[in-house]
Amino acid sequence: MTLTLTVSDEVRTVAPGFTHVTIEAYDLVGGPSTDDTSALLDDAARRLAARLDGRAPHEDPHMAAWRAAYTAFGAKPSRTRNSAEALAKRALADGGLPRINTLVDVYNAISVAHLIPVGGEDLDRIKGDMRLVRAAGDEDFVTMAGGEPVVEHPEPGEVVWRDEEGVTCRRWNWRQGPRTRLTEETTNAIFLLEGMGPDAGLVAAGAELAELLEKVSPGARITVHEPAG
Repeated sequence: MTLTLTVSDEVRTVAPGFTHVTIEAYDLVGGPSTDDTSALLDDAARRLAARLDGRAPHEDPHMAAWRAAYTAFGAKPSRTRNSAEALAKRALADGGLPRINTLVDVYNAISVAHLIPVGGEDLDRIKGDMRLVRAAGDEDFVTMAGGEPVVEHPEPGEVVWRDEEGVTCRRWNWRQGPRTRLTEETTNAIFLLEGMGPDAGLVAAGAELAELLEKVSPGARITVHEPAG
């Protein structure tokens, strides 16, 4: 892997059961949402409903483990939900899942169907390597407000993904910054599937995501890496 991802010892102490699977993808063909990616999202919502069988997303054991991890670093999991729980709630609501673009639709479908946090980063926009750390509190996180860039700072001790330029995702996987997100122009990306505990289902989810990426981007070079802690 040309991009190195590391997990700090401080994060491992907070969540010793954390694991992740990464998928590198080059020569992708992005673009706006399509009928096919919309159908994927609808099918993911149906799979989620069958999995939950009437329960709320936070009652799923994997989401409960994520809530415990969020609580351990000082976040309020009912207020700042991990990305999978937040997407699951939208999937089950009347409005359903948003349609963003081809690549985001695909990884959101996997996140909802398997109820695991999944993110995508544009490799051409990442600066240096990526690290999962507990923030000092002075790191820059550039987001948008009213159509204008705004610089925020994470809370001290908050778990964040960051690169050499600043924070790319706050509160583990709660809010991604616009700098590295996947757009219709993205051609090279890294996808990150995150789990708590050995039964998170990352391997199966990663294999399905790789298969879908090959379908939407024939000819793309895709590598699925082994789970790492």
